[in-house]
Amino acid sequence: MAIVLKLKKGETVERGLKRMKKVLDREGLIKKLRDDRYFEKPCVKARKKSQRARIRNRSRRGRMELN
Repeated sequence: MAIVLKLKKGETVERGLKRMKKVLDREGLIKKLRDDRYFEKPCVKARKKSQRARIRNRSRRGRMELN
């Protein structure tokens, strides 16, 4: 899969890089590269996933109590 990004007329290189980063972020490539940098045991991945879910649910519960 190739991502081709052409600069628009009058667009600076910095602005083009910013656009490219947005595209890569939307595709999830940067996150995948960071995740694949080091090997992580499946049990460690599952533990992190459940911790993130617990934190997410705790914050949602707090918002619901405010309403």
